[in-house]
Amino acid sequence: MQQESDEARAALPRFFTLEMFMFTVAVLSGLVLMWNIVAKDRNVAVLLCAGAIFTLSIVVVIRLLMDPDSVRARQSDAVLKLASQTLACMNDGLNSESAQKICSLMLPSTAAIAVAITDKERILGYAGSEEAQNPAGSCIRTHATHATLADGKMRILFTPEDIGFPKGSTSIKAAIIVPLAVGRTVAGTLKFYYRRANHISETQKSIAEGFGQLLSTQMAAAALEEQTKLATSMELKMLQSQINPHFLFNTINTIASFVRTDPETARTLLREFAVFYRRTLEDSADLILLAREMEQTRRYFTFEVARFGADRVEMEVNVDPRVDDMLIPPFIIQPLVENAVRHAMPSEGKLMISVTAEVDGDDVIVSVCDNGVGMTEEARLNILHPESSTGLGIAVKNVRDRICGYFGPGTHMEVDSELGSGTCVRLMLVGGARCDCE
Repeated sequence: MQQESDEARAALPRFFTLEMFMFTVAVLSGLVLMWNIVAKDRNVAVLLCAGAIFTLSIVVVIRLLMDPDSVRARQSDAVLKLASQTLACMNDGLNSESAQKICSLMLPSTAAIAVAITDKERILGYAGSEEAQNPAGSCIRTHATHATLADGKMRILFTPEDIGFPKGSTSIKAAIIVPLAVGRTVAGTLKFYYRRANHISETQKSIAEGFGQLLSTQMAAAALEEQTKLATSMELKMLQSQINPHFLFNTINTIASFVRTDPETARTLLREFAVFYRRTLEDSADLILLAREMEQTRRYFTFEVARFGADRVEMEVNVDPRVDDMLIPPFIIQPLVENAVRHAMPSEGKLMISVTAEVDGDDVIVSVCDNGVGMTEEARLNILHPESSTGLGIAVKNVRDRICGYFGPGTHMEVDSELGSGTCVRLMLVGGARCDCE
């Protein structure tokens, strides 16, 4: 019982603050005061007492409400609640649906007549004045927004012309445009529109900047969570792809076949096999040098040559020395070579695989090409489909998702193939030539 009483007293401030208590006293004393005024038999003592209590309680309420600490506490509470609400909206990242909800949540908290969120090309959400003229999905129209996307600087604009609107075409006369950044990349903008320039106060500037930082942080957190999920998923798929029973049994059988006919080759293959799997497990979670990835790829190909013979498979490697020290996610080249061996081997003749890595300005292009059986256009389109979950599709999608996750916007994979003529997979690694091995 004592514990319950303590818990009740602890919970009381959440429901009954000092401001509420004094306001209640003011209301009650005011009612008593009014009753004494209209009553025929006035009690002067009660009248004076009620008037004094009413006046005192009103003064105390005003002081409490105007107290700086109280004001800051209420503002902080409002911001925290808004942050919690926006965070809940962004469970699936920043998209049109979540952006529209966030704009609607932010609008009442500012002096703005409209709030908008964009990505780098289009409006994601818009709430407030002229909402019908700015639906989600429409292209960004104002040059000020494009400028903010380009340089990542916050802009405070006091005329429609500065924003990018023709004079007299809109009720919007001023704006604050805040960049939304994920890391060093500007991913969009948060915009507050005002009816008059003098509505942009220091408070409004702070609110806009704070909301921009809040959204940027939440976007970064969502991106990090997505990358964590992706890394975990890709790591499991990668290891399942690497340590698969067919490759394991085939390699062991190949080594066993050399034990009697060529013991020295068997010992060499066995040592390489042990190093290969140790490296596979060591490299599964870290960035590695491209030179190390190529070393692992050559080691893997040694087993395939031992299995099929030098007259059936051959690999040529041409890597620009300038990219040897480039950091890359592990297992982005070896799986593509393995796919070529598993899926492109012709029934007769030699399968030639060419691996190249070249510098193109600040970018790096890695290619894995073969002269194998190739594939139909339908098969080529299907291997990058998200629903693909086995065989060639999972390995190619694995590589594509991981390079895009690390190198960022602009990075992509190209697959060219012709039935009967071979396949070429190209990885466009944006900014790869700038990557430092440190």
